[in-house]
Amino acid sequence: MTTPQATHLSTGANGEDLACELLQQKGYRILRRNLRMGKAEIDIIARQNDLLVFVEVKTRTNDSFGYPEEFVNRRKQRLILNAADTYILKIGWQEDIRFDIIAVTMSKPPELFHIEDAFH
Repeated sequence: MTTPQATHLSTGANGEDLACELLQQKGYRILRRNLRMGKAEIDIIARQNDLLVFVEVKTRTNDSFGYPEEFVNRRKQRLILNAADTYILKIGWQEDIRFDIIAVTMSKPPELFHIEDAFH
């Protein structure tokens, strides 16, 4: 029997897999997934040429309670920004960076909405 928590984690992982596929189709190279830095987790770190992109993936089974991207609140953004700063210092990155959101609704077929430069 699948628990609600297990279903939630499975939905999120499926959404991240779809987001990675979308990014790769757009020419991004996936560098890291699910990087934990303190209290934050960066879902995807990707690179496109000289651009390092930190991607927050929000997956929902439907949009009854709002669109997935609406759940990336200011607190979540701050956590991601701080984690990205730590990662950038750690690897010595000196080029441009960007923060994106990929909203995934697990309809049939799934709908993906890539919001570039979603916050900073």
